[in-house]
Amino acid sequence: MEKSHPVPWFPAWGVKFQEPIEDLDDFIKKFNEFREDNRWALLAHDIVASEVHLWTAWYALRRKEERGETIARTPDVEILRLISGTHQIKLGFQRAGIRYGDEMAWIVYLPDLTGTANFGEIEIPRSTYSSLDEDARKLSEYLGGTIIPKRPIPNLDGLKRIGIEGFENNLNNSEIEYLFLSHMSLSEL
Repeated sequence: MEKSHPVPWFPAWGVKFQEPIEDLDDFIKKFNEFREDNRWALLAHDIVASEVHLWTAWYALRRKEERGETIARTPDVEILRLISGTHQIKLGFQRAGIRYGDEMAWIVYLPDLTGTANFGEIEIPRSTYSSLDEDARKLSEYLGGTIIPKRPIPNLDGLKRIGIEGFENNLNNSEIEYLFLSHMSLSEL
């Protein structure tokens, strides 16, 4: 975003792998075995546009969880579906999940905060990111990657990956972010 937002960092860590992912099934198996629970998720690197994008997807996830309205059985899969802007779990994996040949990804933790009834009244502890940093670093190392010192930024490649095409390179970051957010709302239609 071009203007700063008064939101804390989402518990998300960019990871660069030593080598492109070759055996996707083995990679996912390693991730699932090492992570503490299914509130840890792997997202394709380009499909995360911003802190606001992540917090908005998380808020939609928490509301669905609290209402018992999730389509997927687990939060890690539901977030893929929501960010992809689809009702289909398989399409969520194809769009927002990691793929063969990917060299980077986001490791995210989906906080289990309660009381999400009123969006503007949610209190997000400032420690949400920092308290999980050590766990994310260990998970990254186990997967053969290193944490990169970078926060999410909107990009056209990410839009293409989630199924939005036909935009020129003259869009600014705010416009690209709005497209990500608008597309995410399609998962509700």
